[in-house]
Amino acid sequence: ILNQSSSIGKSEVSHRCSSRCVSPLSFDSQAVGEKVRLSHGGRLAEKTDNTFKNGLVFSNRPVRVQEKICLRIEKDSSIWDGALRVGFTTVPPLTRSLPLPSMSIPNLTDKSGHWAVPLDESVCQAGSELEFWVSSHGSIYIGVNNEEYEQLPGVDTKQPLWAMIDIYGQTRSILLLDSKKNKKLLYRRRSCPAPEPLASPDPDSHFRSVPDVSDFRREDCISCLDTKMPEDNVCVVCMAKEARITLPCGHRCLCKDCNFRVCEQFGTCPLCRHTISAPSVGERWFIEVS
Repeated sequence: ILNQSSSIGKSEVSHRCSSRCVSPLSFDSQAVGEKVRLSHGGRLAEKTDNTFKNGLVFSNRPVRVQEKICLRIEKDSSIWDGALRVGFTTVPPLTRSLPLPSMSIPNLTDKSGHWAVPLDESVCQAGSELEFWVSSHGSIYIGVNNEEYEQLPGVDTKQPLWAMIDIYGQTRSILLLDSKKNKKLLYRRRSCPAPEPLASPDPDSHFRSVPDVSDFRREDCISCLDTKMPEDNVCVVCMAKEARITLPCGHRCLCKDCNFRVCEQFGTCPLCRHTISAPSVGERWFIEVS
């Protein structure tokens, strides 16, 4: 069993919020498999029962082409065969009806807009770290031990894509980690700082529950691009229209349509969580740039 006393926070990088930030990445809190519990700010997903299925989770936001999703296997079990399955979907998590299907393959991959690949048990043991992403030509890649493997072509990159992960078979729990530099890009993506170290598990149990971190600070979860943003600055909410609205905090990250919805429903900047409010007549809380 993995000794989780090793510091998860070692990969955390000091970060100062800027206009180059993109929104945090975690698991969607609503579209969750029947036997999955989320904790650590939505970064840790673990099975709550001794079963090989019902472990679906999705990213809380669309991911971008070439954005590497890095995770670590926290716990595994030798009871079942098979292991983690990863992929992408064009179906937004919030539009899914509950309960979710019991498995990604074949329950979801038989439907349009879903792509997933099974990972070998040898790379899904407790302590293993891996990353997966979709390339510009629509292929799913897996990265393990500094090696990259093309797994599945045919992903539709013309539509927004959400990451889809199935905690399947012997896999018991997974933790989202920092993204790593993609040398094929002109800019570097660095994902949110990792949460505080997890408590050491009981060495006699595969199924020890991990307490929820209720005071996890979402404002500490800021992803960023280390150099300049692409010229086609996209709204971080819909990932489709140009970001033309500058918020009071200085982030230009919303299109006109998403601006009012974010203000009314959330009241905070989607990047830095700075409090915002709808502008009154004569006030310029939001500045549209031409």
